[in-house]
Amino acid sequence: MTSAEISTELPQLPFDQPNALEVAPEWGLLRAQAPLVDVRTPVGDRVWLVTRYEAAREIWSDPRFGRSHPEPERAARLSEAAVMGGAADNYATEQADHTRMRKLLVPAFSAKRMRALEARVQELVDGCVDDLVAARERALSDGDGTVDLHARLSFPLPVLVICELLGVPFADRAHFSELSDRMSRLDGGDDAQAARAEFVAYVGGLAEQKRRDPQPDVISDLVAAQQADPRFDDLAVAKLATGLLFAGHETTVTRIDYGMVLLLTRPEAYRRLAEEPGSVDGTVEEILRLAAPGGLGVLRYAHEDVRLGEQRIARGDAVVLSPTAPNRDPAVFERPGEFDPTRSPNPHLGFGHGAHFCIGASLARTELRTTVATLARRLPDLRLAVPVDALELRSSQLTGGLVALPVRW
Repeated sequence: MTSAEISTELPQLPFDQPNALEVAPEWGLLRAQAPLVDVRTPVGDRVWLVTRYEAAREIWSDPRFGRSHPEPERAARLSEAAVMGGAADNYATEQADHTRMRKLLVPAFSAKRMRALEARVQELVDGCVDDLVAARERALSDGDGTVDLHARLSFPLPVLVICELLGVPFADRAHFSELSDRMSRLDGGDDAQAARAEFVAYVGGLAEQKRRDPQPDVISDLVAAQQADPRFDDLAVAKLATGLLFAGHETTVTRIDYGMVLLLTRPEAYRRLAEEPGSVDGTVEEILRLAAPGGLGVLRYAHEDVRLGEQRIARGDAVVLSPTAPNRDPAVFERPGEFDPTRSPNPHLGFGHGAHFCIGASLARTELRTTVATLARRLPDLRLAVPVDALELRSSQLTGGLVALPVRW
């Protein structure tokens, strides 16, 4: 079958259904036809959509694919968002820049440091749950006791954690959250680009403060690293810190929201967390498999002609890597549409793979593990206050997520 015969629009996959492949059968149909299929993005550009697990792993690990494009002005775009919407980085220096960035950040996001941070994350989660309980008491006096878990926990917790880690004032959360929203709008266009410029300027100002008064935080570490690498200029520091601040809270907010929907629509899995605390790790991995933020994926561009199985990917062609379809590939996952916290092994691609494996994976796991375990222990009767199909999705945002998550107990 030729690519022209199976060309289609980039499909979306709901997160909240018992068997997502039945809800969005086009994913299963496309996967059956080829590991890569020719699709159009929401802005009308042609890209290769990766549908199978092994193909996704191979491309994520292949150094012949990158975020940069040999001819940026001709690069296919995924959306009009200012982040992950199109080509990024410098084609001539991408690999060297990426290696330097990883070397700088590994100590800050290492598993060892995340373990040391666990006690602080627990304090922050407990504080958010305390706030949720207090809000519920007020809501009971006024009505049925419904409170918004998104506003009281899913959103503030990752913001608190990433602010503390990077050295960003929590008081500025409304400002950088507004900038995040604007620059990640799929239809943002010029305003998204303007918001990104404002975000970089804001973080650049923080970096200048750290230069005058360094603290034990990541932005101070980045500023200090400039002394050893003159190529790591102020703009590079600001852009890198901007990416960390954006990704460090946006994606985790979405995963907490989606993960709690998965659990609260499966009460036996939620109860099991309190009855068997050791089940939290498996539960979190299954959340990560099924609850990938956003629905479009990330772009990679071929830096040379590449043959993947029977498919030739030409230099400059774009491929869309989304864990959505590969994480439901029946060739790898038995009963792929089911939420199974006992699934083992669970080699999901929720954080990517290879050299581009998400550097914040340990942090996200720590936040998710602490959040779901604490809620199950402290609020065992927690339940959704509205039907799942009444939840409002942030469909215009790059990372997706929920507008609100009404709950009761």
